Amino acid sequence: MKKIGVKILGILLVGIFLLQNSVILAASSEEAKLRNEQQEINSNKKEAESDLKEVQAQKSATVKQVEDLSTQIADYEEQIDTLDTQINELNGKIDESQKKLDKAQEDYTKQEELLNARLIATYEAGETSYLDFLLSSESITDLISNYYLVTEVATSDTELLESIQKQKEEIEEAKKTLESSKQELATSKASKQSVSTQLQTAKKEKDAQVAKLSADEQAIQKHIDELQAASRQIEKEIKVAQEKYKAQIDALNKNSGGGSYNGGGSGTLQRPVSSNNVTAGMYYPSGSYHGAIDYGVPVGTPVYAAADGVVLKTANLTTSYGTHVVIQHAGGLQTWYAHGTSGSIMVSPGQSVSRGQQIMKSGSSGNSTGPHLHFEVRVSPYNYGNRVNPANYY
Repeated sequence: MKKIGVKILGILLVGIFLLQNSVILAASSEEAKLRNEQQEINSNKKEAESDLKEVQAQKSATVKQVEDLSTQIADYEEQIDTLDTQINELNGKIDESQKKLDKAQEDYTKQEELLNARLIATYEAGETSYLDFLLSSESITDLISNYYLVTEVATSDTELLESIQKQKEEIEEAKKTLESSKQELATSKASKQSVSTQLQTAKKEKDAQVAKLSADEQAIQKHIDELQAASRQIEKEIKVAQEKYKAQIDALNKNSGGGSYNGGGSGTLQRPVSSNNVTAGMYYPSGSYHGAIDYGVPVGTPVYAAADGVVLKTANLTTSYGTHVVIQHAGGLQTWYAHGTSGSIMVSPGQSVSRGQQIMKSGSSGNSTGPHLHFEVRVSPYNYGNRVNPANYY
């Protein structure tokens, strides 16, 4: 009986030993699996970086020329927008100066007529002087009363003369301001004409270079041009929205501590979709700059806000960005979500949204070759050229 107990104890000990080894082996196996996955991720990352460098190196001289001209055209268009703003402001200033001048001229005319009437009255009174008027007083009371009247008349005459002089000065000042504004306006218009001429030259040169591209490259360039044109229009609307929702944006910055985002995998943003199926990165295969990440996802896939923010714009377009949402985040970031399902937007301009909140559904609206989400991250001043790699913020 004793021997049976010893045998059972031995079997139990062996079982425990084998179980421990099994657990250790399983843990080691899991660790090895994770290590292999990490190595694979690193390998894929290096391969992707290598591919990007190769794509950029192989970028044709024509594509580079087209990109340079596109940048130049964007710069000219921005200058023209700035000059248009200046021209509008100067036109407003000229209108205001003209109104002031007209008012000053009107007041001057009235005062001049009053002075002329006063002079005529004085002339018609003949040799009568203030002293004669005072000496004609019949009593002390009349003298005091007449003295008061003489003083009032003299004061009125002095004020009238001073008023006329002031009106003259205001007229001269208004004329100077008006003339100065007109000169500035002429300069701004001349500058705009010069930049417009340069813009047209650059566009013609770009068209000539685009004609040299392959059919695939031309299709990509057409897509880029359409996005850029749409972006410029959206940017103008966003500037208005930023002023309109300034209070919400200020509160957002205040609550976040006002920090700025430096990227580098900071974890500031989350991916806008659950899938990590990237169909296009920051560059197209031709080497042209894409400036966004495209996630290949089925139509109707939930799209989430990448961080807390304020919605600046939503729209359902049939071209370019299609159904899209633009969100302002704290610290200097904006995110753009494009090509959603038409009518699927779940937020509105001015609304505060939270990280991970669904904002729309993905689709293939606008200029899209298939279902996907086009995701951009922009830094101030939020124009088309200031798009940065979203992956730096995950």
